[in-house]
Amino acid sequence: MTSNTLPDRVKRLLAEDTTVALRPRYEGSNICTWIGFKHVNYLVEEAVLDHFRTAGLPARALFEEFGLGLDFVELDTRIGHALHMDDLVDAQVVPATADGDTTLGFRVVLTVERDGERVRAATAKVRVLLVPDDYLDAAAEPHADLARYTARTPAGAGAARPAPAPRENTSLSAGRGTSSGDPVLDQLTAGENAFGWKWRIPYPYCHFTERIQMSGYLRQMEEVVDLFLADRDISIKQLLDDRRWIPVVPRSSVRILEHALMEEDLYTVYTVEEVFKEHTYTSRMDCYVVRDGQLVQTATGHITHGYAVIENRRDWSLVSFDERVLDAFNSAPATG
Repeated sequence: MTSNTLPDRVKRLLAEDTTVALRPRYEGSNICTWIGFKHVNYLVEEAVLDHFRTAGLPARALFEEFGLGLDFVELDTRIGHALHMDDLVDAQVVPATADGDTTLGFRVVLTVERDGERVRAATAKVRVLLVPDDYLDAAAEPHADLARYTARTPAGAGAARPAPAPRENTSLSAGRGTSSGDPVLDQLTAGENAFGWKWRIPYPYCHFTERIQMSGYLRQMEEVVDLFLADRDISIKQLLDDRRWIPVVPRSSVRILEHALMEEDLYTVYTVEEVFKEHTYTSRMDCYVVRDGQLVQTATGHITHGYAVIENRRDWSLVSFDERVLDAFNSAPATG
């Protein structure tokens, strides 16, 4: 009979592999039947959540019984094969928490069947922090078996720095917020090949009554890319209509540095870092809030993009960047 004491549940969490069969959500199929990077990451999240359930420590019980919020604080995913609508994906979770780690680490492998063989669709590295809840009541001392992985804020946040006075909040009236003319954005993007966006954090992006969660940052990363491409005059729809080109993502990563709270203004900066051999480009996403006149960084991440041409309803193939696209990435006016 399997023991269900807390030490034994933690031991299973840290030592035993798990595998679960998952299907990508219908929402993630935006172009033909291919699944976007955000929903690949959602599969990774769900696999880790299932790993906690299998060990006897589901996220609900951690919160309701121990007052601990399960927060994904790092997610680094490489995509090897495209996933499609209705695919049945096997997600294997391997514990990867080393001695001395203060967060729980996992490796996740997603595999899918193609032509009678299983291929590796994606691999990911994940870090989880248990955050004491003090919204309803003062947080209790964490149980000894969980204390090592428990902290109010993620480790590694940089020092705050003075911020200019923000422009009067336009987020409520302007819908998606503002992408120019804000002194904070001007400071963050000065001298950089970057795009900035001010946005009010709504409650659907948050969890545990308080803070934006990892999936919220994935949505933020997806949307800031969309806004950046439109700002550079190569919007998703433009290249779809002109060439049947779509962006593809071989790798994405997000690391949460500090909690960003519900209804705070989030300043997101998307900076082009490198264009590699006219096939892929890598950009950095940095997110900030202004508190008490100080600019506090809450998250950072990277995303790598290429382009593919849609050949038919099933197939696409990679293409090289042309002058119009390269000019846009390098901040030159778009032509052609």
